[in-house]
Amino acid sequence: MVTDEALSAVFKGHSIDRDNVAHFRGRLERRLLINRCIDCGVWRHPPRPICSSCWSSRLEPTPVAGTGTIHLAIFLHQGPPAEGVDYATPYPVVTVELDEQPGLRFTSSVVGAPNETIAIGRRVRLDWIERAGTPLPVFRLAEGAGQ
Repeated sequence: MVTDEALSAVFKGHSIDRDNVAHFRGRLERRLLINRCIDCGVWRHPPRPICSSCWSSRLEPTPVAGTGTIHLAIFLHQGPPAEGVDYATPYPVVTVELDEQPGLRFTSSVVGAPNETIAIGRRVRLDWIERAGTPLPVFRLAEGAGQ
């Protein structure tokens, strides 16, 4: 297992703490983990130490299928420098409502699709790219769904 220090070195610039460390370890294995309450079954993101539904502290990082629907889409025309991001073409940022639970959302980008095809209501699936030497969860449009 990767030590906490090594994990911090791999994910420079991210604030890694006891609530999200398992999620970053999951990214190294290309698994998207979201906290799920052991007591009431509710999914929670971003990671927090307490379930806001039942106040249990028994939360477990659990893999999600990575399928969902675009809930929000914006296109950045400028932003901080990032490897693999060229703002000459507006950069898509989406919030996806994951299929595991209504209201469970994860924000990333859509890759492999022209911007004009990225829209609210489109179905997507999880994929992974490398950025700055680390795995990054992203989404691709699902074939033939929600067009």
